[in-house]
Amino acid sequence: MALEQIKMPQLGESVTEGTIEKWLVQPGDKVNKYDPLAEVNTDKVTAEIPSSFEGVIKELIAQEGETLEVGAVVCTIETAGGGAEEASTSSNDEKKEEAPKEVSTSSAPKASATQAPAREKGAKARYSPAVLKIAQENDIDLNQVNGTGSEGRITRKDLLAIIESGSIPKASEAPASSTSASSATQETSTATRPQAAPAPSIPTAVGDIEIPVSGVRKAIASNMLRSKHEAPHAWTMIEVDVTNLVQYRDSIKGEFKKKEGFNVTYFAFFVKAVAQALKEFPMMNSMWAGDKIIQKKDINISIAVATDDALFVPVIRNADEKTIKGIGREINELATKVRSGKLKSDEMQGGTFTVNNTGSFGSVQSMGIINYPQAAILQVESIVKRPVIMDGGMIAARDMVNLCLSLDHRVLDGLVCGRFLARVKEILENISKENTSVY
Repeated sequence: MALEQIKMPQLGESVTEGTIEKWLVQPGDKVNKYDPLAEVNTDKVTAEIPSSFEGVIKELIAQEGETLEVGAVVCTIETAGGGAEEASTSSNDEKKEEAPKEVSTSSAPKASATQAPAREKGAKARYSPAVLKIAQENDIDLNQVNGTGSEGRITRKDLLAIIESGSIPKASEAPASSTSASSATQETSTATRPQAAPAPSIPTAVGDIEIPVSGVRKAIASNMLRSKHEAPHAWTMIEVDVTNLVQYRDSIKGEFKKKEGFNVTYFAFFVKAVAQALKEFPMMNSMWAGDKIIQKKDINISIAVATDDALFVPVIRNADEKTIKGIGREINELATKVRSGKLKSDEMQGGTFTVNNTGSFGSVQSMGIINYPQAAILQVESIVKRPVIMDGGMIAARDMVNLCLSLDHRVLDGLVCGRFLARVKEILENISKENTSVY
């Protein structure tokens, strides 16, 4: 028999961690290859972790509700083959602390009589991402912690025990010789992505309700924070007269629903117009990549779909090649999958530009946060009747909509964005029964 490890997969672009929401198996269960083992939330999507092996579940290392880095071991499976004895000698904590980062230090943690031998002076301290994260969040000086892992290595359980005891060794209490190591540790843990500010201490009163933060909400918060930290946001808005579009859609919606089985929405027209304009202004379909800008060939439109407690962003692929009917069908199918919990992780990947239907809940003006690593997001606001001065000075009631564009100023400038929005406006204002087909 051999002991194999199942690791946290990367279930989307720029995803660095996932939360185990629910285990679908228990120790002792027999599983086949590709059987689902657990439900995991990561970057706005709920997916299943499949088994890479056929065998028997040996141990569930990750707990439900626990957030782990991509690549961290979540469980072990006993399979037919050799090497089981060697594999089983590793402790649970060592499995959890896999793929540690190295930080140079001049002083080793003290080892107690019951601990494994401490590392030699001048050796490199091996801290896992989980340990680094807990240490930073709780201001723990790792140089003052006695590790109980292999060769004196510090584990998650060591830090959790310290936090529970209330005796947290602070960096300010450490000797001068350990300052550089503590600083290096912090630099290592913060270099990968922006860190959230410490949770504020908020007094509570009788009747206040504490709502636990779900894995999906944590993923949303992390991605939004990263976008705001890394992308210099700018914002612009344009007003569009969609009176003809409204009249055309209203004239065909009954027959369309009867024929196709789903509603043709205004949003489908907007997505089609944006896809057409992106084809003409490909710079809008770009991403920042540090020393270069990637202009994407495919036009894949991300659309925001909200549930009661989360926001999901499925993707309409090659939207420029689809008809209004085809886009409308995909919008309907993706929204249904989101609300029934059946959206797959690959249906969230590959988006190059986001269109958000903020008008669906009555908004008339808003500034969206860019869906990282994309360069822009367009908010389609509510269509409202407003008095408009027409050619010749006449005042008429027209159906008007605001389109609000947030852009990454590293990639895009006002000129190209202004021209892009003007083209979207032109397309929408020229939609009519005479020159537009949904098929």
